[in-house]
Amino acid sequence: MSEYQYYEFQAIDRPLSEADRQALRDLSTRARITATSFTNSYEWGDFKGDPAKLMERWFDLHLYLTNWGSRRLMIRLPKRLVDRRLLDAFLGEVDCAALSVSGENLIVDISCDEVEFEDWDDGSGWLAALAPLRSEVLAGDLRMFYLLWLAAVQAEVFEADQPEPMPGIGPMSASLEAFAEFFGIDSDLVQAAAERSAVAMASTSSPEAVRGIISAMPDTDKTAMLSRLFNGDPYVGAELRAKVRNRIASGADATPIGARTVGELRARANAIGLAREEAAAEKLAAEHKRRAKEAEKARQARLLAIARRGEGVWREVEAEIERRSAAAYDKAAELLLDLQALAKQRGTIEDFLRRLHAIREKHVRKERFIERLAALE
Repeated sequence: MSEYQYYEFQAIDRPLSEADRQALRDLSTRARITATSFTNSYEWGDFKGDPAKLMERWFDLHLYLTNWGSRRLMIRLPKRLVDRRLLDAFLGEVDCAALSVSGENLIVDISCDEVEFEDWDDGSGWLAALAPLRSEVLAGDLRMFYLLWLAAVQAEVFEADQPEPMPGIGPMSASLEAFAEFFGIDSDLVQAAAERSAVAMASTSSPEAVRGIISAMPDTDKTAMLSRLFNGDPYVGAELRAKVRNRIASGADATPIGARTVGELRARANAIGLAREEAAAEKLAAEHKRRAKEAEKARQARLLAIARRGEGVWREVEAEIERRSAAAYDKAAELLLDLQALAKQRGTIEDFLRRLHAIREKHVRKERFIERLAALE
């Protein structure tokens, strides 16, 4: 396959109408189109549509992947539910991401070229893994943007004294891990950043704490949210989670932690990488030791079996030599090596050398066999 491109779009807040699906079908006769998705791949040619325009009109998520390393993720967010200033603070010097306004929505467009990957990937499954990021952002979780900032750290955009945009990103969600992998963000940097929580507090996920915060909300706010939920507003859950998150983050039990610098993150990532390499080396050494022990055990069992066969082994050596084939010569040489090792163990090496010399003299014209005796010298 010389060229491969994968396109996937997903509608979350509003399903596609029949007219919408027909308009999309005009863009591609091969695409798989449902009430919530558009998926297609190309091994030749290109998609006739403009992903940005499709996002503006129909979709909330878009993923693009190629076999030459280009990767793209677009996320459409309602403007009223996100703070543009916070996003700009994360993305000020991040070249791979851009923000654009489309009506009542804000579109995050993340695009990277030459992402390295080891195994063939047809693109299916990635958007499902990344989709939860949208609801996480709407709930006030901005760690995805920290990862984009971390990609700029990886690209050495910042000076060593540049502070991180939030105290950390731990514990990582499955969608954040998928995001870092999809865009090839250095795993050691990610692990270093995740050693601290995004919000340092006690009992962050405690159900009791969440219930307490919701109970303390004014009745008018709770009634308004329930009314919107009843009327099918898709953003009520995200707004409520954002309120709870912000309340916990600003609560009396929150523990402020100073931001680390780019230099500190890089140093920690280097230490993590070194520890990982050392652990891998130790594991490899242990595996080699295990295999060597098993090989020696098998060798000793083989030598014991040869010892029990006595003169029959020497006769087998002669029989293999007389077959005059490469495989037979190899087998004869292997038997002689075992006989040599057995002779060294038993202190009869002189007798072995005498018999080996006799074999060499007898078969001196079999040059290919004689060449194989070099290992016995």
